[in-house]
Amino acid sequence: MATMPSHGLRHVATMRPWLRSFRSSTSVAALSSPSTEDSEQAESKDKPKPNSYFPKRGQTLELVCESLAFKGKGLCRVSETGFVVMCDRALPGERFIGRVTRRKGTYAEVTKVQTISPHWDFVDAPCEYASYCGGCKTQNLSYEAQIRAKEHQVRELVINFGKVSHTELESIMKPIVPCDIQFRYRNKMEFSFGSQKWLPKELLNERQDGIENYALGLHAPGFFDKVLHVDKCLLQSEPADMVLAAVQQCWRDPQLGLSPYDVYSHAGFLKHLMLRTGRNVRTGLPELMVNFVTSSYKPELLKPLVERITAIPEVVSVMNNVNTSVGNTSLGEVEYTLYGKSSITETLRGLTFQISANSFFQTNTHQAEVLYKLIEDCAGLRGEGSEIVLDLFCGTGTIGLTLARRAKHVYGYEIIPQAIADACLNAELNGIRNATFVQGDLNKIDESFGNNFPKPDIVISDPNRPGMHMKLIKFLLKLKASRIVYVSCNPATCARDLDYLCNGVVEKNIKGCYKLTSLQPVDMFPHTPHIECVCLLELC
Repeated sequence: MATMPSHGLRHVATMRPWLRSFRSSTSVAALSSPSTEDSEQAESKDKPKPNSYFPKRGQTLELVCESLAFKGKGLCRVSETGFVVMCDRALPGERFIGRVTRRKGTYAEVTKVQTISPHWDFVDAPCEYASYCGGCKTQNLSYEAQIRAKEHQVRELVINFGKVSHTELESIMKPIVPCDIQFRYRNKMEFSFGSQKWLPKELLNERQDGIENYALGLHAPGFFDKVLHVDKCLLQSEPADMVLAAVQQCWRDPQLGLSPYDVYSHAGFLKHLMLRTGRNVRTGLPELMVNFVTSSYKPELLKPLVERITAIPEVVSVMNNVNTSVGNTSLGEVEYTLYGKSSITETLRGLTFQISANSFFQTNTHQAEVLYKLIEDCAGLRGEGSEIVLDLFCGTGTIGLTLARRAKHVYGYEIIPQAIADACLNAELNGIRNATFVQGDLNKIDESFGNNFPKPDIVISDPNRPGMHMKLIKFLLKLKASRIVYVSCNPATCARDLDYLCNGVVEKNIKGCYKLTSLQPVDMFPHTPHIECVCLLELC
């Protein structure tokens, strides 16, 4: 495994696209109507001044959600002023009463108090936890409406921040690729153990102490210390649901002596339950890895749970990651195999991948097949084995390895050492010898970066949500590879980086040298605000 030098880091700020065009208005109106005999006096007292622009904390407003924006929040505007207001769980077309919780410069955040009329394209959410869980915010919006909203969001971002004209975009942007499977698509779910069960307001008077207050599930939105207790999750596989149910049936039994980790006292044993679903390469049947993350190594305490879950035929691996730190992360310092093998397998684009407890792997295997085919098509490899591919943010090498079969050589770079180790293992597992994977931080490259590989014909860049650092953008503009395939999980930073690569950065005297020739949005995660984009840039 090779390494790459690292130097100082300056983060590029992530833009919020919905702030740009809403900066001038005159007044806001409160909607808390008086009902006393002195109604005129009360109205005069409660009503904002005519020239008031910013809504005040605690003020109630009648709003209509226009579209979905940052993190899937509903974008609304105060009718009298056009002032931007963001509301979690508000969906397009919904009319509601919202209470202002805080103001952030050019916009405010509100909490929904009451729905006046439902949103367009309403459907019943099939999950009983959908109203409280933060994982699937748009389950009660029809799937057709979800992908329309996502496609609209990408279009607006690329026009406003990528500086691509409406006319240009018509020939560049393709319709969003929907996901054929809207439930049971996740191959990995992570649940948390907690000593404080989260309850909705209407049930707070039923709160109990001790074991009855323990929970295993998902963190309630906005609460790091409270866990929404769940018995199933419609995003994970059915065998994974069976494991979750089996653990829920017994882990709070006092006779087992198990306790959840407490984020305040730092006492307790159980931290997380991670479930990963793969496929047996020979039979094609699902196989499941169960990973208990604990604060110490006490296998005797986990033995009753292991015996119960291994009765489920799909369970082929039970791991124990031990994390002794006071933090509540799921990554263990030491890993033990409690049952079966230490990894499971999955196939993607005809290749076999080994997945360990802490490996990164595309969470939606089915849609990853679609995504990687789009990436291969954009890369446009001739297939004669003469082209060099530079795979930036390569993770466990899944994209680079699928391209290696048609390339002369693939050079992959990634910051996480374990991911690089997995990439090397996956290359060996598939008999691929024309791929080199290097560990290093692409946010800290210096002038020597690029000396260790020949000039690439094609660059694949698949950064995380903050996008690419300016140092890397300057390197790519200097490198001048003939094609860049930019794979993004955040259309806001994607639009920003496309602008830099195509138009440069005037204040830094940086000139762009690429032209955006194809933009393909892909829905990888139905019922969530996340959007993937595959962009092709060609050298001018």
